[in-house]
Amino acid sequence: MRDDVLADDRTPVGRERPSRRPMPSGGRRAWPWADGQPLARPRWSRLRAALRRDRVMLLLALPGCCYFIVFYYLPLLGYVVAFQNYLPFIGFVDSPFVGLDNFRSLLTDPEFWAAAENTIVISLLQLLLYFPVPIGLAILINGLISTRWRRFIQSVVYLPHFVSWVIIVALFQQMLGSDGPVVHALRATGLPAVDLMTSPPFFKWLVTLQLIWKDAGWGAIIYLAALLSIDPTLYEAATVDGAGRWRRLWHVTLPGLIDITILLLILRIGALLSVGFEQIILQRDNVGPGAGEVLDTYVYFHGIAAGQWGLAAAAGILKAVIAAALVIGANRFAHRLGYGGVYT
Repeated sequence: MRDDVLADDRTPVGRERPSRRPMPSGGRRAWPWADGQPLARPRWSRLRAALRRDRVMLLLALPGCCYFIVFYYLPLLGYVVAFQNYLPFIGFVDSPFVGLDNFRSLLTDPEFWAAAENTIVISLLQLLLYFPVPIGLAILINGLISTRWRRFIQSVVYLPHFVSWVIIVALFQQMLGSDGPVVHALRATGLPAVDLMTSPPFFKWLVTLQLIWKDAGWGAIIYLAALLSIDPTLYEAATVDGAGRWRRLWHVTLPGLIDITILLLILRIGALLSVGFEQIILQRDNVGPGAGEVLDTYVYFHGIAAGQWGLAAAAGILKAVIAAALVIGANRFAHRLGYGGVYT
């Protein structure tokens, strides 16, 4: 018989049968084997090996995870208040259940829609006027040849971010208020003196201007980091090909910033219904609720201050749902355009 003919036990003649791991005493194999080769390890074993391998990184991430669980995820249980006539002195369990009555009261209140309109208008102004400023500022700073001047300008433009809104509103009051230099300059030139701090039509532009002055330098940090990640050889190749400064900006710099810009734009769209509670509430009384009421101040005055806890919780749920829908929609639109977005 030839060597390559199989015997009755289907083992080639002249070859040894692959050894198998002996069975443990329980009668079950320690590892599944087939044809002498071990199959994939059980899932629990792979998980245990991964936890052992990454235990240091997991321990480093543990405090951050605990922070988000305690201060972000556990408070979500409090949204049950939105479906109750919540009374703090009797608690969640004994407060009467009212279903969707809080949402009906919220959506039928004209003041709520006026606050929503003010919020959307301010958010769109900030999206159109504030969002591009950090990009341009980062490009200007990155274009400075002198490293000393670059560091000095970075320090100057970052500084307002660490100043509280109380001080910033006071500074604008001193500059644009009735006794400020702007009003005196208008009077000296014969123009009508307008107190911009108490002008309802100017209020939305005012809060946008304050945000630009305060956070433009801080927002430029991310774009500066993205500019440093652009390969310098791309600029060299563009220069060799005869591209000037503007063409290098258009064909090298801006494409290098497009991914991070799309990411931050999506996150900004998700925060469309949040325009800053502290900044608005400090100036709301100067222009009145008609021009200065936004959703955050509406929730505070009509919900918390008035003791309507269910109304405040219902407004919070609406904001969260709309924000999530905006992020998902903007992210899908970014995918259609061929960009990564926030998640894939």
